[in-house]
Amino acid sequence: MDRPIGILDSGVGGLTVVKEIMHLLPNEQLIYVGDTARCPYGPRSPQEVRKFTWQISLALQKMNVKMLIIACNTATAVALNSLSRQMPFPVLGVIFPGARAASKATRNHKVVVLGTSGTVKSGAYEYAISALSSSSQVEALACPTFVPLVESNEYEGEFAHKMVQEALAPLKGKDFDTVILGCTHYPLLQGHIEEVVGEHVHVVSSAQETANDVKDYLDFHQQHNTKPGRKEPIFYATGSIPMFKEIAERWLALEHADVRRIQF
Repeated sequence: MDRPIGILDSGVGGLTVVKEIMHLLPNEQLIYVGDTARCPYGPRSPQEVRKFTWQISLALQKMNVKMLIIACNTATAVALNSLSRQMPFPVLGVIFPGARAASKATRNHKVVVLGTSGTVKSGAYEYAISALSSSSQVEALACPTFVPLVESNEYEGEFAHKMVQEALAPLKGKDFDTVILGCTHYPLLQGHIEEVVGEHVHVVSSAQETANDVKDYLDFHQQHNTKPGRKEPIFYATGSIPMFKEIAERWLALEHADVRRIQF
């Protein structure tokens, strides 16, 4: 099936999912919508996040996508169920893949979830991990400074490292062996996070597991793009085009990112 795959996020964080899908499924056409003008979603009410997620999903439906990936943990927590029931195509979120990755990685069954305040309040990761392993202990820590750091393109260097150290200070001395990057923005800070928590801790994200789920679905339903050749993704942003373009080109190693404006 030669229709595109739709991906949405509150900003640039979902590019971490795009990167994994591009690597695993280079023939697939991806259409990405980043709601950079209204980012971050984490501090917003569930009702507001659900409204924004539906607006973007309906726009992607008009673009004739064959499936939708909610590449935002906050939006997954509040909107996945309703979208899955009502959209005429499959809708995948990023929370269960992240929980599955953590369950595979942990040895002492003590897991820390780093997320936005919205994701942490939802308890979605605790629910997903307990469904996979009832013996796991899960602690969630909100890191509200991380998304603005990434969206402002300041996720490298000493300032970013200091911000990560400050945010993760409550974890000092705790006996966990696995950290979930419970926001798709956070892999852009992964190097800093790994330095702070130490090499004995597994740091996992949902991006690779989500890409695997996409491939499994396309395999099972025989819906792969049959036109040969690598497809360049198309991006839509509600905020700054130059900033989005710079981050996309750097993170995805693109010579020229096709970034267009979209408004809601």
